[in-house]
Amino acid sequence: MNLPNKLTILRLIMTPLFLAALVIPFSHHLLVALILFAAASLTDYIDGKMARKQGLVTDFGKFLDPLADKMLTTAAFLGFIQLDIGVGITWITFIVLVREFLITSLRLVSAGKGNVIAANIWGKAKTVSQMAAIIVGIGGKYVAEFFPTSQVVGLSVDIATNVMLWISAILTVISGTIYVIQNKKYINPKK
Repeated sequence: MNLPNKLTILRLIMTPLFLAALVIPFSHHLLVALILFAAASLTDYIDGKMARKQGLVTDFGKFLDPLADKMLTTAAFLGFIQLDIGVGITWITFIVLVREFLITSLRLVSAGKGNVIAANIWGKAKTVSQMAAIIVGIGGKYVAEFFPTSQVVGLSVDIATNVMLWISAILTVISGTIYVIQNKKYINPKK
């Protein structure tokens, strides 16, 4: 249990705390949620960089790190549905969940054959775009609360959030397609 793996586990523990802060209304709950999400996202960056730089990459980390990312971002998207953040957020969440179930299933089948499918650049781009969209969505909603009558602020927040969310949805589809193509040998192996 090296430090990068401990940071990944910390991200798992932070996820329900973040979701609670996001959806349970209390004074400045969006700010608390934003801080928790940003801190959890930062552990993703730190654990990956540390694992590669210090030679601490493990199969456990290759498996758990993307799972922790999926749990964190999925929690945010589910919270966005409850808070009605983003146009088409239910569809975006559906796209994300289908991709995550598909790729996780692929990883499990691969692991059963003794292979670990590590994240590639497209998976990382998808995760970064989702995290950025979530930060913009939460931060924007928090800022908009201070200007409830300003149509300019509200419209700016909505546009920025929706653009970021749909970019992340497109990258989700692209990365999922690439994972399937690159690992199709595990789906229907030749006998």
